[in-house]
This record gives sequence, structure tokens and C-alpha cells, in this order.
Amino acid sequence: MRQSDLQEQVFAEPWHAQLFATTTTLASAGHFEWKDWANHFSTALKSSDGEAAYYEIWLEAFEEFLVIRHLADNKELAKLKGAWTNAFLKTPHGAPVELSRQ
Repeated sequence: MRQSDLQEQVFAEPWHAQLFATTTTLASAGHFEWKDWANHFSTALKSSDGEAAYYEIWLEAFEEFLVIRHLADNKELAKLKGAWTNAFLKTPHGAPVELSRQ
């Protein structure tokens, strides 16, 4: 990879970009104020043990934030995570993971 390619790369993984986009989209749609999210995420970063990666902390904090704001609930989040895990495990290597609508 060329140095110029590295400078252009903003997110290391596609899911990082998707998580950022989801967060900004919900804030832009008025579901919460960005400053409230920033405060919540800042607290999560400060309390992390330093072992977790930045976007793993973001994801965990975002899920918690959604539950606190009544935009999601733990039961539905667990169900969705389970469905994605099952889809991932059943997907052949190299194929895109698709979540079936049930």
C-alpha cells in the first residue's frame, strides 16, 4: 500500500464507517443531540481499560446510549447480534454476510 493510500484511509474497517454513519444519521435525524452522545462516548473512553479498540468502545457505548435513550432495548440488540453471528457462521469464506428477514 502506498503512503498516499494510507493517508486517504479514514476508517480501518468498513464496519467502523458504518457505525460512524449510523451514529451521525440518528443524531442528524433528531433522535439525540450530538453533544449528548459525545459526552457519553467520552465517559466510555475514559473508563475503558485500554485493552479495547476505539471502535469497539464506540460500539459498546453506542448500544448502551441507544438503550438509555429508549431507541433500542437489550433484548432486541441481543436477538440482532445472535442473528448476525449465525449469518456470519453460515456464510462461506469470501462471500458477503447477509442477514435474512424473518
